[in-house]
Formats: sequence, C-alpha cells, structure tokens
Amino acid sequence: MISEPQGVIEAPPSLLAPLINAIQAVLHEKGHCVVALDGMAAAGKTTAAAQLCQQFAGACVHMDDFFLPPELRTPQRLAQPGGNVHYERFALQVAPFLSSGHEFSYEVFDCSRMALHGTRTVQAAPLVLVEGAYSLHPFFSHGLYDVRSYYAISPQLQRTRILARNGKAGLSKFEQVWVPMENAYARTYQIRETCDVVLQAQG
Repeated sequence: MISEPQGVIEAPPSLLAPLINAIQAVLHEKGHCVVALDGMAAAGKTTAAAQLCQQFAGACVHMDDFFLPPELRTPQRLAQPGGNVHYERFALQVAPFLSSGHEFSYEVFDCSRMALHGTRTVQAAPLVLVEGAYSLHPFFSHGLYDVRSYYAISPQLQRTRILARNGKAGLSKFEQVWVPMENAYARTYQIRETCDVVLQAQG
C-alpha cells in the first residue's frame, strides 16, 4: 500500500469514458456523487483520480493516508485479506461524511514518520472520489458509494511500471508483499466482480 509516484502517464479519455459516464448520470440525478476507485498497484488510480477531480471540480480521499500503523501490524491482522489498511479509522473519520455535501478533514498517516501527522481537508464538491486499494473493503457499507469502480492492469504491464518507477528493490517489495496482499483482498471479497465499472490499464 504505497502511493503511486507522480509522472504516471495520464489515462486517455476513452479509457475513463465508462466511469465518466457513470459519474455524469449520478450527478444529473442527485447533484452529488461519491465514487470509489479501487484497483491494482501501478494501474494508475491516483493519476486517474486527479484527472476526474479536475474535470468535475471534485475532491479526493487517498487510501494511502490510512496505512496501518505499526502497533496494529500483528501477524493476525496482516493475515486478514485487506487487513493492512486502517479501515476502522476510515470508517470513523471519512465514511460518515462522504455524502454530506460538506467539507471535512481526516488525519493522515505519514509513512516517513510511521505515525499520524497532520490532516487533509476534503472540500465540499459535487464529486468526492476515494482512490486507492482497499477503498471497497467490506468493513464499509456496500451503499457507501454511488459508483464502485476498479482499475485493473495486466501482470506484465504492472511489473514494467513498478520496475520503472520504484527500481529493482521496490519491485521486489511489491512482488513479495504488496501485490499478493492486494490480490488476496480483491479475490477474497470479489472486489472487481462487484464493481459497476472496470477499467483496464493500457501500456
């Protein structure tokens, strides 16, 4: 569960079109839309979220801000599919406010300090987008989001992107730890299969 570095190639509008259409439909009906963009490492979730927020004047919540703190990283917790995200704090600090239409703030986990440090303010906006792996964790209500989306990537393209952005050491960490954990979570809870929109990264 590591933030996607800047510089990832933007997704072409045609790739994002199904999600854009789904967002527009909800905005037309309700005037406010809450979207989850879950998916695989290096697919381009963070970049796509930025594109969508720019297009719709939206606000974004990053699941990487909910990295599991060291004191909770027990073998039992990490053995849970999706256990390596602090879903309890997300449920308290974010979930109740996503559909409120009002500004709210939440605490941010700083991986360089391995502790909570500072807060992030989510502005009131017509679109609120929660991006990152584990955003569709079943700990949260199934009805939390208006649109549930998943960003997939082939293993070959995923490996190429991770190697390019994180180097050999980073690739090894992803292949040994992060990717297997994310895949186990998605497989166990059928995350992709229960989404309204599935995007496929293009190389």
